[in-house]
Amino acid sequence: MARVAVDVVIKSEILDPQGKAILAALTRTGHPGVTSVRQGKHFDLEVDDTVSDEDLEEIAGHLLANRVIEEWTVTRIAEPETAK
Repeated sequence: MARVAVDVVIKSEILDPQGKAILAALTRTGHPGVTSVRQGKHFDLEVDDTVSDEDLEEIAGHLLANRVIEEWTVTRIAEPETAK
């Protein structure tokens, strides 16, 4: 089994009202140095060796993200070594 992380965020040209609300809250709570926030989603998948990188891109682009307004990254995470 392998672990895969898929991160989905709204495209930069699309208005992100939740990101704007988070930015305003950060400023109000004493964190004025943060100048931009983009809200997104994170998915952890466990896949077997039959799932290719192309399969993962298809899963992300068709099921986890809205291709019109979101972009995504797929990252295979190295498996931790099993304890002996």
